Amino acid sequence: MIEQYVLALQEVDETQVATVGGKGAHLGALSRIDGVHVPAGFCVTTNAFRRIMAEAPTIHDQLDQLSRLKPKDREAIRTLSAEIRQAIEGIVLPDDPAAAITRALTQLGERGAYAVRSSATAEDLPTASFAGQQDTYLNVMGLAAILQHVSRCWASLFTERAVTYRQRNGIDHRTVHMAVVVQKMAFPQAAGVLFTADPVTGNRKVASVEASFGLGEALVSGLVNADAYKVRDGEIVDKAVATKRLAIHALPTGGTKEQAIDSERQEQPALTDAQVVRLVQLGRRIEAHFGHPQDIEWCLVDDDFHIVQSRPITTLFPIPAAGDRENHVYVSVGHQQMMTDPMKPLGFSMWQLTAMAPMHEAGGRLFVDVTQRLASPASRAGLLELVGRGDPLIRDALETVLDRADFVPTLPGAGPGTPPVSGASAPIETDPAIVTELIERSRASIAALRRDIRTKTGPALFDFLLEAFQEHKRLLGDPQSMQAIMAGMEATWWLNEQLQAWLGEKNAADTLTLSAPNNVTSEMGLALLDVADVIRPHPEVVAFLQGVEDDGFLDELPKLAGGAEARDAIEAYLDRYGVRCVGEIDITRPRWSERPTTLVPVILDNIRNFEPGARNRRFEQGRQEAEKKERDVLEQLRALPDGERKAEQAKRMIDRVRTFIGYREYPKYAIVSRYFVYKQALLEEAERLVQANVLREKEDIFYLTFQELHDVVRTNQADEQLIHRRKDAFRSYQSLTPPRVLTSEGEGIAGAYRRDDVPTGALVGLPVSNGIVEGRARVILDMAEADLEPGDILVTAYTDPSWSPLFVAIEGLVTEVGGLMTHGAVVAREYGLPAVVGVEHATKLIRDGQRIRVHGADGYVQILP
Repeated sequence: MIEQYVLALQEVDETQVATVGGKGAHLGALSRIDGVHVPAGFCVTTNAFRRIMAEAPTIHDQLDQLSRLKPKDREAIRTLSAEIRQAIEGIVLPDDPAAAITRALTQLGERGAYAVRSSATAEDLPTASFAGQQDTYLNVMGLAAILQHVSRCWASLFTERAVTYRQRNGIDHRTVHMAVVVQKMAFPQAAGVLFTADPVTGNRKVASVEASFGLGEALVSGLVNADAYKVRDGEIVDKAVATKRLAIHALPTGGTKEQAIDSERQEQPALTDAQVVRLVQLGRRIEAHFGHPQDIEWCLVDDDFHIVQSRPITTLFPIPAAGDRENHVYVSVGHQQMMTDPMKPLGFSMWQLTAMAPMHEAGGRLFVDVTQRLASPASRAGLLELVGRGDPLIRDALETVLDRADFVPTLPGAGPGTPPVSGASAPIETDPAIVTELIERSRASIAALRRDIRTKTGPALFDFLLEAFQEHKRLLGDPQSMQAIMAGMEATWWLNEQLQAWLGEKNAADTLTLSAPNNVTSEMGLALLDVADVIRPHPEVVAFLQGVEDDGFLDELPKLAGGAEARDAIEAYLDRYGVRCVGEIDITRPRWSERPTTLVPVILDNIRNFEPGARNRRFEQGRQEAEKKERDVLEQLRALPDGERKAEQAKRMIDRVRTFIGYREYPKYAIVSRYFVYKQALLEEAERLVQANVLREKEDIFYLTFQELHDVVRTNQADEQLIHRRKDAFRSYQSLTPPRVLTSEGEGIAGAYRRDDVPTGALVGLPVSNGIVEGRARVILDMAEADLEPGDILVTAYTDPSWSPLFVAIEGLVTEVGGLMTHGAVVAREYGLPAVVGVEHATKLIRDGQRIRVHGADGYVQILP
């Protein structure tokens, strides 16, 4: 077989990424679209790259070394990648590829000027753009110079930046090859970029154009401020003409040069308004061809637009599929469930099947469509009140959408009788026996599920699970359970509002909920103190745990003095709480039972930071503080006008909070307990599929929806390509930040705090747990990397119940996501930790080790000198 070393752009389309790289494939496809002008050229294929790599066998050893490095090993990456580049540039091009390039160049015109551009096989993909990772050389003249720059493009596959980018995206260096695009040089009056969707807001209906004089390199490299335009529905809706002092122009002898722009031209627009609108129309045609919003590089030559690159915009958050052309408004489920990471397909499909409300998936996250509720004035008020109590940023984002009067039309005829969003809690007696009975019913249901699922395999398992999901939803929607949850929440709101009005005290309920009974999440954190008490007297076990990396460590413990007791204590803890993990609403996440090493740093922190018996002391201290607060509040109220009535009302609500607020945490625990049973059964099924050579590995089932997995089990056939695409998509979703509110136009709306009572420079959030505390900020994104000292303040992205074991060792809490009644807030109040949640970008704005002051009652954080 004769290797093809060169292909003309007209011979190439987007199916040939493996041969001509992402840029080459896109340019070839662009050249076939009617009305789109692409400068003529050819691709030096990846066959030529593989040929020169074969000429230098030492490179393969260097690639082995490179693959073992981590992205943080910057100095080693810099050194090794430079050695590889030098080796590639030093290889003499073999005769066959050199002759093919010479022939192609002769046909185009050997004396012309050319752009020589890298085109890697892992760039310009829908899931990873690699924008700017490899090199482009402009205005290259003569065969020798072009061959030299082709070698430089090959070498640019191993720039430090490109190597680090691949490592961060989990891409093997050996699987990426480099093609090179050689194109006739365009000499434009103006150039720039066009985004067919707004890259800042994500709005798919708004195109963004940036333009400057001369070659586009001045703009791309940041040398000049560009003219900026926003275009919607064929009209310019925003325009800013910049002062452009520099341009890059091609030199007659080759290469480029920066040139000053004459002062009278500096503030002239690089494009006319009509040209901007025409450019956007061209961009829409390109977008329609590729089926994704595009990032397009263009040149204007004699009033004619030439397209020199088009790639997918990979930073946009996907839009939920609605199945119609109507406007929709979506609210993030993850911001309410304290899980803003992407979920794998099995995870989000299981949550959809077991949730009480219909949900939509986008970018591996779940969203609820609230359009109908916003359209009705009656349900709108209830929705805004409910989300506003929990997360003011979501309320503000929804109000931002409503301010655009034409986006959500108001439905006529919706009267005041529309049921409230919360599902209206009927009155419930304040009786601890109600909570006890609800917990017992839940435990009995989970025990029956464990018993009955054991005999189910194959398609029968899936039939059983579909029935189990109905029981799951029945328990979740149990009216008495909903009443108990709402009773605790409403009593909290009542106490905070009335005690502030009567006594001028903010968030008084925070102290009144300390050490509330029946809170499975706060009990879980305290119970790990007991585990530490068992291990602390055994130095050999402590030393062993400090070096633990393998999840099989529990089997090794009995070989040590005191190890059997340590193992029994940890296993007893896992028997009760091992169903939990970070991001636990995603069934595919590894549970503590599956990955017990996650708990080891927390156990070691507890051994170091606490004295024996800390659990009981902590709980009792909280209970006594709550009792004292109750006495003080009632005494102050009785001294007021109409004091006996106020004290009686407050006492009733305090009893209500103490009875029901702890139960707020139980339904989530029940859900994840059931999830673990489902997961174990599905993994046993996956093991059978692996044994039958239907799947490569058990975890492949995580990349299938529940229905798709059902089909695989039924047919004994799996689509490997689908699983591979899903893995790539999941990796790309991990780099996206989900918005709190998302519209069907793709616009993500963050919301803002409308407050003027915060000191200058403070980070604003939502006050969820009273008190002021100063301490060292510990920015921790992975619970398994916890290393806490007394007095530390935890700063993290979000805290679901699995983080509560860390709460016993900290003095305060700051999170990027959260609301008044989310799990982290409830547990922070029970532990008496000052806490501020919903602090946008807290983990980036606060550096690990900085001293900070958390104002838990006023909802802001100060970074101290």
